[in-house]
Amino acid sequence: MNEARVGLVIEDDQDIRELVRTVLTQAGFDVTVAASGLEGVLAAKTLNPDVITLDLGLPDIDGFEVSRQIREFSDAYIVMLTARAEELDTLIGLESGADDYLTKPFRPRELRARIAAMMRRPRSVPDPADVAPSSDQAADNGTRKGHYSHNGLDLTYASRSVTVDGQELNLTRTEFELLYALLEAGRTVRTKSDLVRRLRDEDYDVGSYISEADERSVEVHMGNLRKKLGDSPQRPRWLQTVRGVGYRLAPAER
Repeated sequence: MNEARVGLVIEDDQDIRELVRTVLTQAGFDVTVAASGLEGVLAAKTLNPDVITLDLGLPDIDGFEVSRQIREFSDAYIVMLTARAEELDTLIGLESGADDYLTKPFRPRELRARIAAMMRRPRSVPDPADVAPSSDQAADNGTRKGHYSHNGLDLTYASRSVTVDGQELNLTRTEFELLYALLEAGRTVRTKSDLVRRLRDEDYDVGSYISEADERSVEVHMGNLRKKLGDSPQRPRWLQTVRGVGYRLAPAER
């Protein structure tokens, strides 16, 4: 039998804490709860959870700092739960390492759906042969099975590793998936909606609702990815923005 997935709820409001615990338990998680930021960081270190829900307004340290600390040692999916509807708070949350966010009050069904979408991107990865690029992609991007090389960047899907000029990068799973999607597509533009669906593990032609906030979250994750790559938006080596549309891989260096 597979080991139970582990969920961690970091929330100081008891009613919300128990609601989220119930949602995660019903979704098949073995759930631990923490009522403060410091307690949550310690629990994350001890438990190595698969998913974490994180309140922003904690009594000791705020959720932004909790997320930053957890990101130093964990690649768990982090969903921020916040009563703050301002876009700035949302962006800071995503920049601090969160993968997604919901504003309070939220619908339990929506929280469960968001988490289910994340968990369709499992920790274990498929055999590289299962994600082999087409011969055209191999010719364009210098790829082999499960491996992409472009302008000094190397991505290996099986080990979920990325190096730039031989230096290994520490990417979140969301950042890794976005980079992989662009390398896979080559010079074909991926719209922000495409990338949202990719993160949800939905087909590109699925007519599910994509909000402006969903697309904005992709922008933030791409910004974080650029910073880690040391890429320049003005003179991109890897990630080229197609203004008003989405993103594609920058041209190969000559």
